[in-house]
Amino acid sequence: MSEVEKQELEAVELGEQATEQVSEPANPAPDTTPQTSFVRQSEPGTQAPESEEKTSEPPQAATAKGGRWTQTVEQFKLRKFFVLRPGTLDQAIEDIKALVNKEEDGAVLSVWLLAEVDHWNNEKERLVFITENYLFICKYDFVMLNCEQIQKVPLNIVDRVSHGAFSFPPRSLLKREGDGVRVFWDRLREPSFTSKWNPFAVDYPFATFTYHPVCNANDSLRKMCDINGFREQLTEAATKAHLRKPIPGKANGVLVLNQPLLIEAYVGLMSLLGNQNKLGYCMARGSVGF
Repeated sequence: MSEVEKQELEAVELGEQATEQVSEPANPAPDTTPQTSFVRQSEPGTQAPESEEKTSEPPQAATAKGGRWTQTVEQFKLRKFFVLRPGTLDQAIEDIKALVNKEEDGAVLSVWLLAEVDHWNNEKERLVFITENYLFICKYDFVMLNCEQIQKVPLNIVDRVSHGAFSFPPRSLLKREGDGVRVFWDRLREPSFTSKWNPFAVDYPFATFTYHPVCNANDSLRKMCDINGFREQLTEAATKAHLRKPIPGKANGVLVLNQPLLIEAYVGLMSLLGNQNKLGYCMARGSVGF
């Protein structure tokens, strides 16, 4: 073989070795680029689902903000009631307890903060005490811290307790939401015609109660304003009073009925204005407390 042919053969072998080294490297260099997770890019004009969840506000958060705002407004309205001022309610309870004669009235069993609804659909703030022998319906001035009026009803003459929703005559323009409790103590006596048309009449043989507006302010007031608990406590105390002091010639016992509470009021402009502005409650009204 000539020298020229040997040189050509060596050149071909060197070329094949170089090709093999390029196609299959023996020791590849380590990859030093940082590893990143693959994220599919969305098309122009669209937003990825992950970014939407991070930037957009969830519906639960929006609802929670709306609920907090509503709760803040309600708390602001409740602060106007003087009964919520620190120490006011405790002072009122102590003042009325001092007027209870334990020998005649018996021990105090429970205290309730309720709203009384009269025969003209007017709401009035009341502190109600249940003792062993009497039902105390108290009108207390939470501004001047003074008990203005007390109506004492012997429990042994309470003969009927009705509870249910409020109702009005068919042609009445009034409406009232919620439930109430009505306590009867003389089923044989009916209100006179003049009493029905007198908004200040106090000779009715029954009293109607419903929830106080501050019933949801806290847990203690929620229990104190519960009309169902009041009804159960009153029924139990009245039943025991009938057994201790029965009335001759009268059927003893308390009849509990679940029925609508009828309020025979038709136009009620006075109650509409009074209840709308909470005139029956001790509240802060601008610079004047009423």
